[in-house]
Amino acid sequence: MESILYVGTDHGVATARSQDGRSWEVASRGLEEWGVPEVALIPGAPNQVLAGTRGDGVWFSEDFGKSWRKPNRGRHGPGKVRCLTIAPDNPRRVYAGCEPIDVFVSEDLGANWARLHSVWDDPFISTIPYPGIVVEPHVRDITIDPTHPDTIYAALQVGFMLKSTDGGETWRLLNKGFDCDVHTIVLDPSQPQRVLIATGGGDSRSGRAPGKALYLSEDGGEGWVPLAMNFEQTYSVPLAVDPQAPDTIYSAVATGPRGSRLRDPSAYKSVTIRSQDGGKSWMPLDLGPQTSEDFPVAIAVDDERPGRVYMGLQGGSFYCTEDSGDTWDQLDLKLDGVANVKLVHA
Repeated sequence: MESILYVGTDHGVATARSQDGRSWEVASRGLEEWGVPEVALIPGAPNQVLAGTRGDGVWFSEDFGKSWRKPNRGRHGPGKVRCLTIAPDNPRRVYAGCEPIDVFVSEDLGANWARLHSVWDDPFISTIPYPGIVVEPHVRDITIDPTHPDTIYAALQVGFMLKSTDGGETWRLLNKGFDCDVHTIVLDPSQPQRVLIATGGGDSRSGRAPGKALYLSEDGGEGWVPLAMNFEQTYSVPLAVDPQAPDTIYSAVATGPRGSRLRDPSAYKSVTIRSQDGGKSWMPLDLGPQTSEDFPVAIAVDDERPGRVYMGLQGGSFYCTEDSGDTWDQLDLKLDGVANVKLVHA
């Protein structure tokens, strides 16, 4: 059985293939003129992948990333895409989160799109600031409850979270008890009311939030508790729950985003971490001496091989564990500007 990694990068999508899960070859590159913050896999079709580009909407490949086409060419749709999510109950329904803040939905794998205007119904959305110059407030992640697909969560960069329980017809702002800069939302597959988030930690560093980088809600986002408080780092992006062992959670925390690493490399430090009790306690994982100077931005848990997990670092290195993170090996795979990684078998 062949393993395939679809990797969204700052310069398009790379498809890496392996027969043994250890030795990898980059088989194709595509959409290299665009940054691709996220790729999305079509369930049951390992050759099919969608790519959200940061400027030219959503593209589709049916040949393992060798060639790409834009399904809605000439028709209305998302432009600057920051995240993509496939509905758990309908593999043809796709949600795209955008910059500036917008959510689009397609019922036919991107051929036609409808804008969910309801995302803007809360007056707070129009007041969200952003301290950067080249980035606007945006939808960073969209996560759907697999048992109740009408329940949708949307992470807003420096704007907290939105939650819909009617398939996106209406939304409610969740903005109490956690950092406003939500990057990633993950649901416990065994208990979807358990919501985990990774945040940018700006509110923590300024004393406006009770935690640091990670938070957990046991009741669908109503109340939150901080996680991983035994680490000093306050910034996080990657977050993954092992579907075969939901109490096992992987993440990474850092002193700040990539910009802070570039400005002051000597002060930058990241730590890859794991919980084996549903988030109650966390321990550091040792990927190697150089990894603390880079940031593990993407985690892919192999749901067909217990204990195997892949980690993609922002600088382009990849690591693999066969024992749920106790030991790691660096792979013979290098891709600059890693943003997102998805694993599938063919």
